[in-house]
This record gives sequence, C-alpha cells and structure tokens, in this order.
Amino acid sequence: MKEVSINSPTAVYTGTVSEHYFTQSPSSEARTRELTLDLAGREVTVETLSGTFSPTRLDLGTAVLLRHLPVPEPGDILDLGCGWGPISLDAALSAKDAEVDVRVWALDVNSRSLDATAKNAQRHGLDSVRPVTADEIPADLQFSAIRSNPPIRVGKDALHDLLTTWLPRLAPGGRADLVVSKNLGADSLHKWLIATLGDGFSVVRTGSSKGYRVLTIDRD
Repeated sequence: MKEVSINSPTAVYTGTVSEHYFTQSPSSEARTRELTLDLAGREVTVETLSGTFSPTRLDLGTAVLLRHLPVPEPGDILDLGCGWGPISLDAALSAKDAEVDVRVWALDVNSRSLDATAKNAQRHGLDSVRPVTADEIPADLQFSAIRSNPPIRVGKDALHDLLTTWLPRLAPGGRADLVVSKNLGADSLHKWLIATLGDGFSVVRTGSSKGYRVLTIDRD
C-alpha cells in the first residue's frame, strides 16, 4: 500500500491505496514503450512510461473523448489528469493546425506522467504544452477549456474534490468536456455536477459511445 495525493491549489487529498496511476512517485521499475496512434487527424508516435494511466494503448474512453472535441478556442486549456499526454497533444496539434494561440496546462500528480508528456510534446515541437503540478498553475488563471478523462478510481470524495476545485475555474463562455464510463457512474456524476455547479453552468451529455459518456459543461 502506498500514500497518494491529488493536488488542489491550496491543499492535497491524501489517502492510502495500492500504487496506481495517481501515485505521486511510482516506485515500480520505469519501462518505456512506443505507441503509434491517431491524434488531431494524423499518425503520431509517442513514448509512454509504466506506472502511468493506460501505458500500453490509447485508453478507449480517451479515444471517445477526442472524437467529440471541437478545435480549441484561443486561451488556456487545462488537461486535468494528463497521463502520458494524449489529450494535451491532441489539443496542441489541433490548435497549431488552426493557427489558434493556446497554452495547454497538462496537470497530473504523477511525476512519470509529467515526464512522458514533456518528452512527447518536445518530440513533436509543441511548445504550447506545459506539464505541471497544481501549485505551478497561477491561482488566478481561468481556462477557456478543460478536458479530462478523470481518475474515477481515486474514489468518489477525491474525484468530487478535484472537480469542484477546477471546473469553477472555467472562464465565462468556457467549456469543459469529461469522459466517464457508464459502468463507473457517468450518469450519477452527471446529476451530481448539475446539483453542485448550480447557476451559471449547464451540464449536458454530448456524446455516448462504447459504454462511455461525454459530459460537456458550459459556463455562462
């Protein structure tokens, strides 16, 4: 068993679980792997590290999310729980193709995830991607977009803390897109988001595929 933390701007959630992708500093041997996948309409080769989320393939939920995302608007994008970086890379590549000026904040607690994302961004010349922990994001920064395959298995309390920390930091007119498995509580999370975020936010299911729901949060 190993202590893990989920960052917030002012504190961390700490619990005790088996070492997993949300472990801050994995102790297992780090093994690299190369994957070739489609991101932003092109074939991209990336490097993954063991001890991160889905290091052997593009997670199916993430793939569903990416198919439902629009070209980014200008501004700051938060990739909440970046893993080895597919959501960040896709956003940066799409923005580059569309000549849209963005900064992509690739947030994760896992040091290997941040290392892998940094290497993959550098490999593809994506200077707009910034792998960070929570305390490296300016406290007053608001996001034009938040994109996430959130860490459901960290537990309901920690997940709720994570979402109530970051979703309110959407800028007016901003949009967040989350992908969650139906079998892991997507519909109940949808209801919780509506009740928790309240006035000024709308929460709509905008996609459903292969057992996953895409939930889109718009801020007025």
